[in-house]
Amino acid sequence: MKEEYAQIIVNRILSLCKKRGMSIYQLSVMSGVRYSTLDNLIRGKTFNPKMKTLHKIATAFGLTLAELLDFPELNGYSFDDKEEDEEQ
Repeated sequence: MKEEYAQIIVNRILSLCKKRGMSIYQLSVMSGVRYSTLDNLIRGKTFNPKMKTLHKIATAFGLTLAELLDFPELNGYSFDDKEEDEEQ
C-alpha cells in the first residue's frame, strides 16, 4: 500500500518538474531538499516523505502544500480499500 501511495506522489512531482522544464537536481536546489532525499523518493527507496519535505517541494513549484496534494489520482486514492485487501 505505502509503495502505491508514494508512487502517486512521485508521479505528481515528476509531472510538475516536466511541466516546468525542471530536473530533480534543480528541484533540490530550489526547494532546499537534499538531492539524495528526492532521489530516494523517486527511486522508491523512501515511501513516506515528511510534511516539511512536501511543503518545501510545493513552495519550489510556487504551490501551497494543499495545491501540491490536490490532484485526481491522490484524491481518488482510498486507504480503506487497501487496508481491507492487506488484512485478507
